[in-house]
Amino acid sequence: MAYLYNFAYLVVIILASPFLIVSSIRNGKYRQGWGAKFLGLVPRSRNDKPCIWLHAVSVGEVNLLQPILTEISLKHPDWECVISTTTLTGMNLAKRKYSQYTVFYCPLDFSWAVASAFRRIKPAMLVLVELEIWPNMIRTAHKRGCPIVIANGRLSEQSFAGYRKISFLIRQTMRRITAVAAQNKDYASRFVSLGVDTSRVHITGSIKFDGAQTNRNNEATQSLMALSGLDPDVPVILAGSTQIEEETQIIQTYTELLPDHPELKLIIVPRHPERFDMVSEMLKNQSNTWIRRSEITEPLERDSWRILLVDVIGELGAWWGSADIALVGGSFGKRGGQNMIEPAAYGAAVCFGPSTRNFRDVVQQLLDAQAAVVVHDQLELTEFVRKCLENKAFSENLGTRAKSLVSEQLGATTQTIDILAKAMANSQ
Repeated sequence: MAYLYNFAYLVVIILASPFLIVSSIRNGKYRQGWGAKFLGLVPRSRNDKPCIWLHAVSVGEVNLLQPILTEISLKHPDWECVISTTTLTGMNLAKRKYSQYTVFYCPLDFSWAVASAFRRIKPAMLVLVELEIWPNMIRTAHKRGCPIVIANGRLSEQSFAGYRKISFLIRQTMRRITAVAAQNKDYASRFVSLGVDTSRVHITGSIKFDGAQTNRNNEATQSLMALSGLDPDVPVILAGSTQIEEETQIIQTYTELLPDHPELKLIIVPRHPERFDMVSEMLKNQSNTWIRRSEITEPLERDSWRILLVDVIGELGAWWGSADIALVGGSFGKRGGQNMIEPAAYGAAVCFGPSTRNFRDVVQQLLDAQAAVVVHDQLELTEFVRKCLENKAFSENLGTRAKSLVSEQLGATTQTIDILAKAMANSQ
């Protein structure tokens, strides 16, 4: 069967080669890690500690590793963790965020590459974040007596439908999985349907909720508010992780509402650094006083600006704590949405556009709890912000429900680490 998979992978790579070459030339993708990907030439294990191989495909999964790694360092300091990822953006983030760990490109699922990687790493456990069903990798781990755990297990309807069509090929692979820490009961039942033994599937909730800051008085938020001269009693609408669609709409909404709400502040935090100057040019074409975060070197006086452009990396999480009303970016274009858990955890009145496929499960939980609102266009966005400003009970209830939902979901990481520890103990 391994040879069949090898042949299938080669066919796919050959067919996709024109796209891969173009992407490599245009975007710099697929240029790195050839030795690791095709030959399994990953870093060798250097000590005798039990090695936990954590695989996170790209940026979203890499971010999820933070609470897992923190919990492991506290409860199992004798474990050595190594991290693999697949994409260039995932690799760059992992190296920056987890510089104290060994980080490498995951080998492609060719039997020889996977076997080489396992010989070099000698993992005591393989942890796949969310969902990565690679038959040769799982088969090799199982053959070596290495437990395989899926953390924060997620199996969407679309993925489930696709896997069901080839269930005759992957059922044996699924049976080799030691444990699944599933986000909810729907995902859990889908894993069982594909062949994972019921006793091995556990519902833990989503790790995405763990690590979310719920206290607005945290040091980072308070420091930024003091630096920018923000008064806690002044209403703030924050548009975070924005693309051009959200930026144009929120500026127009702000301009329309300002005459009736002159105290209102707007903070814009673009998703990508290359948008900083673009948003700056947009702000130059409107009449309101604005400032770039990078220009603030000492505490500002109150009311010294109306619009703040946060043009530095890594502060969005803290800035969400200043927001009364939150617009989550990437949700009006084709990006599929960004993380809405952080503003929800602070109890902000959260809204986002209709494109949120990247966080479909979280969005559904928020909507089911009446803890967020979908706005489909600039008109609806304006009406939502107006309602929040003029109906305090509405905005406060929305925020309270959002914060409660996040609080109820906390604890998935602890349950997941317990599952890893049990799998490790049973394998020894």
